[in-house]
Amino acid sequence: MGETEQRPTAGSRLGAQENAGISTLEHGQKPPMTPPGKLVSIKIQMLDDTQETFDVPQRAPGKVLHDAVCNHLNLVEGDYFGLEFPDHKKMMVWLDLLKPVMKQIRRPKHVVVKFVVKFFPPDHAQLQEELTRYLFALQVKQDLAQGRLTCNDTSTALLISHIVQSEIGDFDETIDREHLAKNKYIPQQEALEDKIMEFHRNHMGQTPAESDFQLLEIARRLEMYGIRLHPAKDREGTKINLAVANTGILVFQGHTKINAFNWAKVRKLSFKRKRFLIKLRPDVNSSFQDTLEFLMASRDFCKSFWKICVEHHAFFRLFEEPKPKPKPVLFSRGSSFRFSGRTQKQVLDYVKEGGHKKVQFERKHSKIHSIRSLTAQPSEQHTESSSFAHGGDNDAAAVQSCRQGKELKASTEDTGQHKSPSLKKSPKEGRKVDGAVVSTVEEEEEAAKDKMQQNRPQSQQPSTGSLTGSPHLSELSINSQGGPSVANMSLSPNLSPDAKQSSPLISPLLNDPSCIRTDEEEEVKRKRFPTEKAYFIAKEVATTERTYLKDLEVITSWFQSAVSKEDCMPETLKNLIFSNFEPLHKFHTGFLKEIEQRLALWEGRSNAHIKGDYQRIGDVMLKNIQSMKQLTVHLWKHDEILIELENGIKNSRKLETFCRDFELQKVCYLPLNTFLLRPLHRLMHYKQIMERLCKYYPPSHIDFRDSRAALAEVSEMVVQLHGNMIKMENFQKLHELKKDLIGIDNLVIPGREFIRLGSLSKLSGKGLQQRMFFLFNDILLYTSRGLTASNQFKVHGHLPLYGMTIEESEEEWGVPHCLTLRGQHQSIVVAASTRSEMDKWTEDLQMAIDLSEKSSGPAPELLASSPPDNKSPDETTVDQESEDDLSASRTSLERQSPHRGNTTVHVCWHRNTSVSMIDFSIAVEHQLSGNLLRKFKNSNGWQKLWVVFTNFCMFFYKSHQDNHPLASLPLLGYSLTIPSEAENIHKDYVFKLHFKSHVYYFRAESEYTFERWMEVIRSATSSASRARALSHKEPHAY
Repeated sequence: MGETEQRPTAGSRLGAQENAGISTLEHGQKPPMTPPGKLVSIKIQMLDDTQETFDVPQRAPGKVLHDAVCNHLNLVEGDYFGLEFPDHKKMMVWLDLLKPVMKQIRRPKHVVVKFVVKFFPPDHAQLQEELTRYLFALQVKQDLAQGRLTCNDTSTALLISHIVQSEIGDFDETIDREHLAKNKYIPQQEALEDKIMEFHRNHMGQTPAESDFQLLEIARRLEMYGIRLHPAKDREGTKINLAVANTGILVFQGHTKINAFNWAKVRKLSFKRKRFLIKLRPDVNSSFQDTLEFLMASRDFCKSFWKICVEHHAFFRLFEEPKPKPKPVLFSRGSSFRFSGRTQKQVLDYVKEGGHKKVQFERKHSKIHSIRSLTAQPSEQHTESSSFAHGGDNDAAAVQSCRQGKELKASTEDTGQHKSPSLKKSPKEGRKVDGAVVSTVEEEEEAAKDKMQQNRPQSQQPSTGSLTGSPHLSELSINSQGGPSVANMSLSPNLSPDAKQSSPLISPLLNDPSCIRTDEEEEVKRKRFPTEKAYFIAKEVATTERTYLKDLEVITSWFQSAVSKEDCMPETLKNLIFSNFEPLHKFHTGFLKEIEQRLALWEGRSNAHIKGDYQRIGDVMLKNIQSMKQLTVHLWKHDEILIELENGIKNSRKLETFCRDFELQKVCYLPLNTFLLRPLHRLMHYKQIMERLCKYYPPSHIDFRDSRAALAEVSEMVVQLHGNMIKMENFQKLHELKKDLIGIDNLVIPGREFIRLGSLSKLSGKGLQQRMFFLFNDILLYTSRGLTASNQFKVHGHLPLYGMTIEESEEEWGVPHCLTLRGQHQSIVVAASTRSEMDKWTEDLQMAIDLSEKSSGPAPELLASSPPDNKSPDETTVDQESEDDLSASRTSLERQSPHRGNTTVHVCWHRNTSVSMIDFSIAVEHQLSGNLLRKFKNSNGWQKLWVVFTNFCMFFYKSHQDNHPLASLPLLGYSLTIPSEAENIHKDYVFKLHFKSHVYYFRAESEYTFERWMEVIRSATSSASRARALSHKEPHAY
């Protein structure tokens, strides 16, 4: 075998082992012995159009050459690919893995063998590796250019736009035109260039891995995806084309499919000379067997097609490789050909078992490099949490806590909606909520899959460890005796697999029959209500007002009640808070009643709707917004309330403990100080709703005048309070971050502005270590997680921004998306997960540096709350933190300390992404409440839930009257799409959320509500760029 030049990779430079890359072997098998003898050079053309030469012995079977190519690429899922070459009759055939190479390729010096995709799976999400999806994307690109993958202009432009996004990144009109002029993806491309750029504009922030995923998502729905046509004739002599796919044998007339024979219907495939024969299984209504006959150009053509049919059937339908037939003693009849290699099931099992090392790869045509793994990093985690009432022992259920992740992002996926699939075993994390065990949305999904397991006693259920790349967050509870504990439980973030017990509680949502609604019920209900857009806008006012009123009750009812029982808050502070919130609660209680009465009239629950006097909402909004102006004096007090409460917490350990304990109650589903800002945020929501209503109404509409007047009134209030709100949002965010950090006391100082937080990899002597970075307008902090009982992040170092410079250093260190940050006294090297993440950090860092240069001088020194460590952050203490995770988690169990495991900071850590203050500000505007129908991937019925979307997270309730959510689903990193036809949803207004293997379907009641849910969720699943964000709302006061 020829030696290929060994270039140092990021993985090798950091000490990562190289992958064996043997694609057709079971785990533990050794590579095939290479026969001795003379070496022959074979030229292989890769999917990225490069050519490599491999030297193989003359007597070596095709498998040796195929494995050598997979080894060269470090390709784990090589079984989906094959080697194709022209035989002596110039007919393209596949290399037989069992026969000697030289018996198949007669003149190797004059033949170029192509490495291409051979087996196209039904769902590209079954491809576990980013490299595999990248090669599939190259195959789609090649098929488009060769005219093999035909589709309409819109689909073609959309496919090319994703290719362009993966190659050059985000849209720039000048760069796009230059790139399309130099690169021809299809013949006559010029006619589609404008449409390609129009689609490309919508892919802002999408990583190359996400682009590959979306490209394959579109391509797999096309009729010609993965199809190779083989000319033939039917019995009547009509010219047709035969093809084979994962589902069976297809018949085309031109490029239109006219028939299909699924593998389940096919009993036998054979050929006789030029005739290709398909023997079908007998129909249930007939007693004879039907045999179909097709005539092909020659015997060789016929045999070649028969072979590929046999291989497709074995690969997609069999559980393991078929065993060779015994050789006949005297003579043989028929072909001895058989499929050689692993079946798809064996490939999936092998990758799920993690029997391979993941290494980086380079995208030849892309200016944005991708990386599968730089070092062993903790997995992204699924931090969905839910809290349920304690059930009896008979109802206890064991829920599996590990499932293989197969989707990216959002996404991604690779992050993101998508992210890299190369992450390692997940630490487990959870938190105590008001004395109840916290469970996960995924546990509901598992419980829905297997009702039998739910009914078994907890003690009989073995637990399983987390698989490689699994995003599933297992919430576990263990008491001092080792059994399940329900009350007063603090959950461990990092238990070893041996000590795991599944949660004994599952969601009542899955067991309550009243949650399941039939399609007939929904249809009857839908027909009974109005259908105009104005009605659904008015309904949004009501649904969001219900949530706002519940949020006010957190302060006026729950917090006030708790304060009255504890002597921990000064009377002046009590009066300041409750005297300003109680008038707001009283007013909005009446406001909600008025809106609901108007909706009842509008829906026809009285006879007044016949006159048409009540099919409007503008008059109600105008009246109440004018009355709301009298409450402005209370809104101006909110900054004073927030400041005084934080000062009280700072000066009183008793008040600090009280507020921390209150935040752990189920009713306080957000940080306490977030509820104090809700009245200011609500004004913006009124403004947005009235803008949509005025945009919908024509000027002649009876409600237009009142709606426009209401919009003018609320806009004036928003303008007056906007500056105060921006200042308070920053103040609230600094105090919220202070709770997540240890090792720093004076984080909140006058003039400090929060800009961005997120996960980056920091280069040290032991390689790349995951760190959490916090960027402010004067300083950059970097922290690590895993050594504290409360899941806080320990500050390891800080870099003042004054005098800092930023350098891209990918070539210097051999690490994609790498930056060197040079401060006046210290320099660090960091790497982002994707190019878009690196660009966000670079942009915000440069802006912060410019601001610090314009300020009076260097930032004040940070005061450590504990004695400083004399060691540098790169030394042993920090590098060993991953080894200490287990003991830290056990300590957390013993101390039963409160956990902060479901905050935005932790979600960013687990999903390897970042969030800016701009994103937080936009998230404030994108809040929504209402009923949705939810369905798991493998469940049949739809569950009606009350859903509240806020703070990048969906909170689920049984009804809007519930005081606290039953479950939550953080959406950072999730992908938002529309279900494909293959998913058999067949319902209107359905959207799909997926992250790796976790898939949820949600169904809205109307087109308007569907579009609104898509709009607000998209704000969480795809982070806005700074340019878009600043054009979307007024500039942030940095």
